[in-house]
Amino acid sequence: MNDRRRLIPTAATAAVTVLGLAALSACSTTAVAGNTDKFDVVASFYPMTYLAEQIGGTHVHVTTLTEPGQEPHELEISARQTAQLEESDAVLYLKGLQPAVDKAVDQSGVGTKIDAASLTTLEKHGTEVGGHDEHADADGHGHDEESGAEDPHIWLDPVRYAEVAEGVGKAFEKADPDHAADYRKNTAALVSRLGALNTEFEKGLAGTRTKTFITTHAAFGYLAERYGLTEEAISGLDPESEPSAARVKDLQKKAKADGVTTVFYETLVSGDTAKTLAEDAGLRTDVLDPIEGITDNSRGDDYIQVMQTNLKALRTALGTK
Repeated sequence: MNDRRRLIPTAATAAVTVLGLAALSACSTTAVAGNTDKFDVVASFYPMTYLAEQIGGTHVHVTTLTEPGQEPHELEISARQTAQLEESDAVLYLKGLQPAVDKAVDQSGVGTKIDAASLTTLEKHGTEVGGHDEHADADGHGHDEESGAEDPHIWLDPVRYAEVAEGVGKAFEKADPDHAADYRKNTAALVSRLGALNTEFEKGLAGTRTKTFITTHAAFGYLAERYGLTEEAISGLDPESEPSAARVKDLQKKAKADGVTTVFYETLVSGDTAKTLAEDAGLRTDVLDPIEGITDNSRGDDYIQVMQTNLKALRTALGTK
């Protein structure tokens, strides 16, 4: 669909050539971004890819900047990916999560730039978030003294994710009006599935013995707020940040006081700290997946399935009545 190949800077085109046939022979979702006969969309990482594919259906060709298994926060944009952006009809990204992507999008000539963060509301979260936080505000949203950064993990709240889906659908309709009716239909279907997922979480977490869970990093703040839980994160919003000795000691005390049974870790970053904390406190460990990418180790094939597995893990850890 895109006819802007001639506008690609010479240096970027040369970079693609230098990278060689190995890159070009990869699967279409990671190699060829534009100049197809479809609506060409570059997505920054899996949650954006999922939206583009579900809403776009057969009318879109989606390329993902973040490879499966790659930690998205650490992504660096290559010359080939810069060329991919220039060849695409649209880019779908989440501003504030991947600085390298933000910079590349700002500098690109892509006609349609869709920032998922602008399609819903973001909040500032620290290492302790949720409706049962002693620092909770009048709305029941708890933010500890370490708050300060806007939390980009909006896709882990099905309600906010549905809001983003609706915005993406409208953006697709405007950019590719020939297929607007199908985009509206697909968006409605996805929003319905996310609504059903929200209902599963509401019912599944309504009667647990404890409301507190411990995670590796603060990715589940929106989920905690949505379902009346408290997330206690070992690290902050940055999954690679190291907790202080005081934070670890504090978590051990809170685990005992709140009846915590499990320390959750994730698959794309090291779980060593979580496992050490669990061992020292006599707790179990399990995976709570922030769904930043789908790999062979994921407990499900797509967003919905992994979220449902997360719900099962939370119900077991929190103790269902």
